[in-house]
Amino acid sequence: MKHLPAMSIKLQSIKVSKFKLLIILFLTFSANLLLAQTEVDSSRIVRVLTFNIYHGETPNAEKKFDLDLLAKVINDVHPDLVALQEVDFKTKRARNYDLVTELGQRTKMSPVFGKAMSYDGGEYGEGALSKYSFLSTQNHPLPAREDKEPRSAIEVNVKIKSGDVIRFIGTHLDHTRDATDRNNQAQQLNELFTKDDIPTILAGDLNSRPESEAMKLLFEHWTPSDSKFEPTIPSDGPPRAKIDYVLYRPANKWRVLETKVICNDKATDHCVMLSVLELLE
Repeated sequence: MKHLPAMSIKLQSIKVSKFKLLIILFLTFSANLLLAQTEVDSSRIVRVLTFNIYHGETPNAEKKFDLDLLAKVINDVHPDLVALQEVDFKTKRARNYDLVTELGQRTKMSPVFGKAMSYDGGEYGEGALSKYSFLSTQNHPLPAREDKEPRSAIEVNVKIKSGDVIRFIGTHLDHTRDATDRNNQAQQLNELFTKDDIPTILAGDLNSRPESEAMKLLFEHWTPSDSKFEPTIPSDGPPRAKIDYVLYRPANKWRVLETKVICNDKATDHCVMLSVLELLE
């Protein structure tokens, strides 16, 4: 076996050392870059829940109107903002409860109700709960033909811990087979809320599968927090269809940290969807 001269061995050693140094520097740079990309500012995190409460009538619970159970579903995931659908305000069928206020008291969150229509001695529509006080609220009627159930979108503006103001919208689109009203309602949401770059979250029961025309219209301007489109109904068996969503815009203002679907067949016929978003600087 031939032996390399001492000088050659020394040069090879230097080359190997330099190569190792480059590898170490590259790995250090990559780790720092990854850390910078994944570092989370807790003051800019927003936990969002969408929850169709079936006018408060807990379907399989021991108590017919178990508002404590509905509140527990919310409290268990510690949301900052909640979009509530199928909300009754002092209707006979809901035992004259003001449901969103009752849930606000039980969750220690600020409540607001948005009327879509008069119903059964009271009103029916959307609700929102917020960990933050409301800077402003507004209820927006959505288009519906004369023979269809009226729908609305409730808008709230809040200031989160970082001091940033964000807009949160809860809605419930038409549920019938004819998609005309759903498509018109989706288009109206775009017209109402996509004219500026205010960081905005839209959540609710959209009664539309991801491939539907209504969702295609929304996806032109909004990004879904759940890219896998995990099914959300029914809650009393393996969920088969995705119709509940959390969407956000502009896309470059938000980062999704977590999404999950939580099913409780005693609380309502829908699973709830939680999305944890970070508002980017």
